[in-house]
Amino acid sequence: MMLKGAVFATLLAGAAVADGIAIDVTGAATGTVYIDLFEDIAPLHAAQITALTADGSYDGVVFHRVIDGFMAQTGDVEFGDMTDEQFDMRRAGTGSSELDDIALEATAQLSFTRGMVGMARSQNPNSANSQFFIMFDDGAFLDGQYTIVGEVVAGMDVVDAIKLGDGPNGAVIGDADAMDVVRMISAEELAEIVDAATQ
Repeated sequence: MMLKGAVFATLLAGAAVADGIAIDVTGAATGTVYIDLFEDIAPLHAAQITALTADGSYDGVVFHRVIDGFMAQTGDVEFGDMTDEQFDMRRAGTGSSELDDIALEATAQLSFTRGMVGMARSQNPNSANSQFFIMFDDGAFLDGQYTIVGEVVAGMDVVDAIKLGDGPNGAVIGDADAMDVVRMISAEELAEIVDAATQ
């Protein structure tokens, strides 16, 4: 598809480079979550998130798995888009994107603490694609096994308010909160947001 080719071109050329992303959340939780992407720690994963953000793939995607005290997961651009007329909440979380899976980019420099953003994957450690999760609390048991791709620098109150799942393994049943719009933001914008949040 042309879309897939365009996204690959963006990844390869670095034409759309974001230092972070802003996620406008809608549903039980409302507000904006600001994430600093770690291009130095996980360059391939950060580039993938940037590319999917640039083409609007994340817009409308639900938080399909939310476990109290652990994490909120989203990013299934294949089956998780609630604006798709064929959307079925039961399938959300089973898909990925048209881009290739990415090999694990593990680091010993960081740990999965509250607010860290990790790349979701299957049992294969090299299967991360589009889905990611935000930590509600510390989870060092994930260190070295999942890629840390970023960190929430503002808006954790919004993350904390995301509708919890009450189905198997934290699956959200019924109406879910979603990423209404996801957009790229620069390092300068991130710095201003952090400054404002610490005033």
